[in-house]
Amino acid sequence: MMKTKKQPERHCIGCHAAGEKRALIRIVRTPEGTVETDPTGKKNGRGAYLCRSADCLAKAWKSHRLERSLKCEIPQTVYDALAREVGHTPDGSDVPGGAGDSH
Repeated sequence: MMKTKKQPERHCIGCHAAGEKRALIRIVRTPEGTVETDPTGKKNGRGAYLCRSADCLAKAWKSHRLERSLKCEIPQTVYDALAREVGHTPDGSDVPGGAGDSH
């Protein structure tokens, strides 16, 4: 009988729900201090995970959970990239830092 390999689980910083590591978006602070998304999940550095949900991204942005988790300032370009990845509309109406937000 073959054993199935257990998939690692991580918690979303937006909703705190546990999910399969590969199903979540990994954001990493590299040893050089840059913050970027990590599609491979293998880059060196401190990582945080986020569901592929606009609601989770909004919660993480509004409560500064990404900053706390990675222990650094998060550039707006990272939030823009995350918004594109979760499928936000390009008009910026509810994208963190978009029209009407004062971050």
